[in-house]
Amino acid sequence: MDHHKTFTLEANDGGARVGTLHTAHGDVPTPAFMPVATQGSVKTLDSTDIDAVGTNILLG
Repeated sequence: MDHHKTFTLEANDGGARVGTLHTAHGDVPTPAFMPVATQGSVKTLDSTDIDAVGTNILLG
């Protein structure tokens, strides 16, 4: 399994950066909201909320 990831920097201003995280599963524009799923579920959001925020990545 390839775990190779790259980041393309598109702009920066001081410590802030805008770019794209490239993974084997697709690209994620940054900055990005990344909900955390522990033990297989997101504790503070239901599936409707997850769809509404339009997240591109879920940390597990």
